[in-house]
Amino acid sequence: MNSSAQESRFGLQNHQLGRLQGVFRAGKVKPMWVRKRPDIGWRDLVVGMFRCAAAAAQDATRTQQELEKACSESHDVLVCLSVRSGFDLLLSALELPAGSEVLMSALTIWDMPRIVREHGLVPVPVDLDVRHMGPSPAALEGAITPAARAVVVAHLFGARAPMDPILQIARQHKLLVIEDCAQAFDGRYRGHPDSDVAMFSFGPIKTATALGGAILRIRDPALREEMRRRQATYPQQGVWTYFRRLLKYAVLKAVCWPPLFGAFVGACRATARDFDRLINGVARSFPGPDLLRQIRQRPSVPLLKLLQRRLRTYPSSRVAQRIAKGERLAELLADVVPRPGCEAVGPTYWVFPILSNEPERLLPLLRQAGFDATQGSSMCAIGPPADRPELFPAAAAETLAHIVYLPFYPDLPDRAIQRMAQVLRQQYNGQKHQDAPPEHAASHAEL
Repeated sequence: MNSSAQESRFGLQNHQLGRLQGVFRAGKVKPMWVRKRPDIGWRDLVVGMFRCAAAAAQDATRTQQELEKACSESHDVLVCLSVRSGFDLLLSALELPAGSEVLMSALTIWDMPRIVREHGLVPVPVDLDVRHMGPSPAALEGAITPAARAVVVAHLFGARAPMDPILQIARQHKLLVIEDCAQAFDGRYRGHPDSDVAMFSFGPIKTATALGGAILRIRDPALREEMRRRQATYPQQGVWTYFRRLLKYAVLKAVCWPPLFGAFVGACRATARDFDRLINGVARSFPGPDLLRQIRQRPSVPLLKLLQRRLRTYPSSRVAQRIAKGERLAELLADVVPRPGCEAVGPTYWVFPILSNEPERLLPLLRQAGFDATQGSSMCAIGPPADRPELFPAAAAETLAHIVYLPFYPDLPDRAIQRMAQVLRQQYNGQKHQDAPPEHAASHAEL
């Protein structure tokens, strides 16, 4: 094969290929702990693939009914393709007047305010109390107008925002209360009993993932049945589409092995490719501009079957193990490294975020030490309506600008947690010394 053929096949220039070969020949590849591992076992992936092969012989309606019955004896749930799908379906069934306002936790994923706008509604940010990572009650009060119809509370990072003050304010103003629990599934919490809707995700990077699927608990039977009726008109997710997703995440799961992931990062660096952007792009569930077409589908039978299996067999000990490791890391970083949501309710450490004044300096240091930290790309701070600039969510925007997600999951060994904490403490203590006044810095130098 000549050099021009190599270029066309691999998309690399000759000098990039040379650097890539040099990296591996010189043994410069270092193991690296990946930022997030799919929370699914090999057996579940294989079962999902076999379900795809047998999908034609299975009844989708009956399978969904069985799953919903297993999820709730009170029959108050609806299974959807994703939380985005369920949220879109909810807004469709509510048929709110155009221009109605939906108050939202100011920090959320990009697609949630986008879906609100697609329905002719106005997303209004409610700034955060960073200690709890939930909407500030004072900010909520200040955002309410006669046009407000609902409030969406996002439970972030695997913990829960305090709901009682939010519910009290919402009831006073007759607002529908929607809990976005996509990041907060722990096998026990079903949403606050007084909330109108609670949405749980089982997407690719979520706890107990089935690589898709969502469960919505909907208190109002009439609203629930209207959502069910509308979802029945959607096309069904293709079995081949779901099979490809299973295959993709099987590959990603294999690449999560530290030596192999280190080799991947080394290859990206050698060829001047941004591995952070590449990973974030691959992990997106609904890429591209046609969001509504992608989310307006019913879940396929193999997805429903695998979700049923995951809920039935997922060990609660895995969440307990993650909590124990999260508490250990939090203890090691205490009083040195600031964390958003440090006073949140029931943290399960689905992710482990910290705050840094200089994330652009911290990320390379952590990666050099073998830890694939990232600032992520799926979250946004919702901007205020054009005529209400005073609602700009300063706390959410500041948090987003300084947040760093550490590699964290139950499989991360204790020695890696201790080493990561050591790197962070050294860096943050060094920053304190650099930022101190000269006489203070001198006193430390003399010790």
